[in-house]
Amino acid sequence: MDVLAQVTFDDQGLVPAIAQDNNTGEVLMFAWMNKQSLALTLEKQQAVYYSRSRKKLWFKGEESGHKQIIKDLYIDCDGDVILLKVEQVGGIACHTGRASCFFQKIDNGHWSITADVIKNPKEIYG
Repeated sequence: MDVLAQVTFDDQGLVPAIAQDNNTGEVLMFAWMNKQSLALTLEKQQAVYYSRSRKKLWFKGEESGHKQIIKDLYIDCDGDVILLKVEQVGGIACHTGRASCFFQKIDNGHWSITADVIKNPKEIYG
């Protein structure tokens, strides 16, 4: 059976994708995939997303070198969310230079930063 046919894409042809560190279980990031990016992810065993802002495929790590190597790939019970368990190359998933994009939490009614920058984004992206 065609695994792509079992995925429910929205009316824009997209499906939400959550990247999780395979070793620690930490949620690293959220992005979107279309059918082509999901097919490439499966083929290359490396995360490929669809950038809505750039309207093109986004090979995670193509600029930063911080690729995501696929260890396992899951779909939820409704077939409309993808979970990628990944090895995060370089330990940085976020464009801010942090391990995870989820580094802000509510603390006494305000957003507080919970993770340090591992590497200055200017050093990553120039």
